[in-house]
Amino acid sequence: MNTSPTPVQLATELMRSAERMVFFTGAGISTESGLPDYRGPNGVWTTGKIPTVGDMPRSDRARLDFWQQRRAMYPYMRSRQPNAGHVAIAELVASQQAIAVITQNIDGLHQRSGIPADRVIELHGSTLRLRCVPNSHYVDGDDVQELLEQGVIDPRCPDCGGELRSDTVLFGESLPKPALEMAARVSSIADVMVIVGSSLVVYPAAQLPQIARDRGAKLVIIDRAETALDSLADVIIRGEAGTVLADIAASLLGENA
Repeated sequence: MNTSPTPVQLATELMRSAERMVFFTGAGISTESGLPDYRGPNGVWTTGKIPTVGDMPRSDRARLDFWQQRRAMYPYMRSRQPNAGHVAIAELVASQQAIAVITQNIDGLHQRSGIPADRVIELHGSTLRLRCVPNSHYVDGDDVQELLEQGVIDPRCPDCGGELRSDTVLFGESLPKPALEMAARVSSIADVMVIVGSSLVVYPAAQLPQIARDRGAKLVIIDRAETALDSLADVIIRGEAGTVLADIAASLLGENA
């Protein structure tokens, strides 16, 4: 009879022993909330619709088209709800078993699951806010959506009147330096990093698990498919993020009840 521990049991033991556990999440954690991942059948790599810096509106016509597209698409993004994976991570942060979440996602679902904003490091920005091009003032996406639905065709920054753009990182742009530096610091002090739903092929974000590993952290990878850093992992779990994380959180939190 085989009594060897399962990958979920091994991951649970590692996470139980952690003092500074950090989560690193990619698009795969949000697929269960109805958002496509980048390399799935509806993702940008498959469809060829990769949002690059060259797609920035460079004419009045292009800018007006951008706003009409956002008006149509934003409600769907905003209607997505945190799934069991987001909730499990939020519970582990609330119980102080995890210190932070580093995410490549732009959907804001970690914050909506209850994690304080200062515990979530958004490497690629957020589609839920915009910023003005000339002065980097931030504007809430819901406020801009309200203007669009009222018939405003070219919303402007309420502080300076400048043109607005989505506060997301496009391919060809650098990651925001403060977020990347904070993520590197958090990765360097982690003793366990749990990587969920990321293919780990996009740099410099994919370098963060390597930083954690080089500083002695154990790596747990939860993903439906192979990742570029599987060879560095201490435990690999193939499965749906929501189911796996809910089971692990129930075990860890049940012991502390």
